[in-house]
Amino acid sequence: MEWDNGLMLITGFPAGAFQTNCYVLSEGAGADAVVVDPGQDAIAPLRQLLTEHRLNPVAILLTHGHLDHTWTAQPIADEFGIPVYIHPADRPMLADPGLGIGRALAAMIGDETFVEPGKVVEFADREAVTLAGITFGVDLAPGHTQGSVVLTTDVPTEDGDVTVALAGDVLFQGSIGRTDLPGGNHQQLLASIAERLLPLPDDTVVLPGHGPTTTIGQERATNPFLQGLTGTDTPGSTKGRYGL
Repeated sequence: MEWDNGLMLITGFPAGAFQTNCYVLSEGAGADAVVVDPGQDAIAPLRQLLTEHRLNPVAILLTHGHLDHTWTAQPIADEFGIPVYIHPADRPMLADPGLGIGRALAAMIGDETFVEPGKVVEFADREAVTLAGITFGVDLAPGHTQGSVVLTTDVPTEDGDVTVALAGDVLFQGSIGRTDLPGGNHQQLLASIAERLLPLPDDTVVLPGHGPTTTIGQERATNPFLQGLTGTDTPGSTKGRYGL
């Protein structure tokens, strides 16, 4: 996807076996930029994108600690000398990704070893983080993992600001994140969606961790997991549609 209205640039690509969406946000071409969720095999396409738009990365933001979202965070961060932001509940997965995927999926790691990036900054719930001239609101939204966060920012347009929500694996087009891995909790995830995402305006653009872009209004109206959602009880599978 690419959104470039002359006031902000938001672009990205799906990467790796799980087609995890890696996003890049900046105030425009030739500016500083923030990278969100660089997953497996993200290094080459990210370099190409940065070169194409003449962007200078200043930070990596992780919506949660699952390996398909963090795989290349350390080599990219250390190459550019930039920090990685993650919620403290998911930080241990940076050096030990098996903590988040369980024994059944641990084989995908093989003999590869992981270490923390040289610079790690821990998110705090309800804080505001300003990077590359862009202010992100941080909302803890546990349930997929205990350290999942939703990152929101207001994008200026000619008709006024539009909120963009980087939702990680909390909410997808027509689905929600799986909760059958370590740290997952179905009812907690539903409560997080009800408390942290559904209060957003219907025109809020949702950039999910997998799959196509959607809006809060579209998901409120059509997502079967959200019908009648009060934050405490709703029908639905305990395994969502995408990713780890």
